[in-house]
Amino acid sequence: MIKKYLLIGLLGLLCAGCGGNAYLDASLDPAKFEGKDKAWFEENWGKPSGKSARFFGGESWVYSRISGGESRFPNFNFSPNQCRINLDFDKEGKLEDYDYTDC
Repeated sequence: MIKKYLLIGLLGLLCAGCGGNAYLDASLDPAKFEGKDKAWFEENWGKPSGKSARFFGGESWVYSRISGGESRFPNFNFSPNQCRINLDFDKEGKLEDYDYTDC
């Protein structure tokens, strides 16, 4: 019985630690609900690293950024975190969805 609760507690901690990036969510969620368009993102975030057309209309934009990193030895062998942000725009050019990895 105790093992069961211990396992459930460990799984809960594991899932809680796999949350997203609160700073990105705080900036992208309002942008999505306010209907920000491609011009707003290009003005405030700069030109995207890549663009592609979506199957049912609209565009997908990709922003690649370096967001921190870690150094294994003092001042030696710095490995940066490469953040990738995907923005999906609908046919009218409004933000429809977003996701990100390694941010």
